[in-house]
Amino acid sequence: MLNLLGEYEISVDAKGRFSLPSSFRKQLPDGSGDRFVINRGFENCLTLYPIETWNAISAEVDALSDFKPKNREFKRLFRNGATFVDVDSADRILVPKKLLEHANIAKDMVFTAQGNKVELWDKDTYYSYINEHKDNFSDLAEEVTGGNDKPSDS
Repeated sequence: MLNLLGEYEISVDAKGRFSLPSSFRKQLPDGSGDRFVINRGFENCLTLYPIETWNAISAEVDALSDFKPKNREFKRLFRNGATFVDVDSADRILVPKKLLEHANIAKDMVFTAQGNKVELWDKDTYYSYINEHKDNFSDLAEEVTGGNDKPSDS
């Protein structure tokens, strides 16, 4: 299982390409860093999935019954814009223009690893999001973990 880490400020060139950070590429298993799937994220960002992650998530989505309208809607919205992207010889990925527009990414971007995937954000949008939500981080942690008494690392 992947456990990708890191936050990198990078730029998108005039053709819509960005370079994968070298310290990120070192975290990928051998042979798995040449092809990804890029798609719209749940927030105003893009999500970059290593192929193994995409295949696992896609299988879960495929297993949802098409006889339920909400499942069909989710499948459409989830796959809307999903695109295979290859890493070129200069370690760059070309992002489809419609996806860049969706996330309002013009030049400066934040590449933030999220365990088994990566989120790509417009730099200003990302830092606004983080600043807007940082004060509730402790409450959010308690809510999503159920307030379990687990040993802490601090």
